[in-house]
Amino acid sequence: MTIALVIGATGLVGRALVRLLVDDPRFDRVHVFARRPTNIAHSKLQEHIVDFERLDDDVKDAIRGDVLFSALGTTRREAGSAKAQYRVDHDYQLDFAGRAARNGVPVFVLISSAGASVKSPSFYMRMKGEIERDAAALPFRHLHILRPGYLAGQRERARPAEALALAPLKLANALGVFRAYRPIAARTVGAAMIAAAFDHSSRQVIHEPGQLFALGGER
Repeated sequence: MTIALVIGATGLVGRALVRLLVDDPRFDRVHVFARRPTNIAHSKLQEHIVDFERLDDDVKDAIRGDVLFSALGTTRREAGSAKAQYRVDHDYQLDFAGRAARNGVPVFVLISSAGASVKSPSFYMRMKGEIERDAAALPFRHLHILRPGYLAGQRERARPAEALALAPLKLANALGVFRAYRPIAARTVGAAMIAAAFDHSSRQVIHEPGQLFALGGER
């Protein structure tokens, strides 16, 4: 039996990932840990509604399986402050992943971001670099870090600033520039996450933006 654990299942990539997992015959069970329901119904799917501040009280023994997928993340606007965003994007992920590793989950597939670096002057990119660094210190047998660029898809909440930033990028892509950083569909990222989970060739692999299209089955 192959059991997938998912955090961040109610976001753009997370929803796409869960739909792919429940339809994938290689997975027998999909356990989602989220603050609210995904509204996805399937016989393979089991949802655990949790408070990430009190995981011991909620699911201390349920974080067991074959692979942990994390698409957990928020924005500063939604979180209310940079500190609150860091709490979600870094602390919640690291805490959950640490519990999974200690419970013997062998594989961790983590969504990060293009440009992630602990040395970046950007708060967001530095935060993503720090979760990559700290995830690498956990005792997983295999760690896959995916660094997508702009995500394409219908979000629950509009992000006007992101739409403005996408316009010049799409123009550049149309002219054949920055093709590796062209917007990537959430479903393609989800498919890339699943493909990465079955790659046991190295202890740690970082998948850069341009590599995700092929990994996710998109040419």
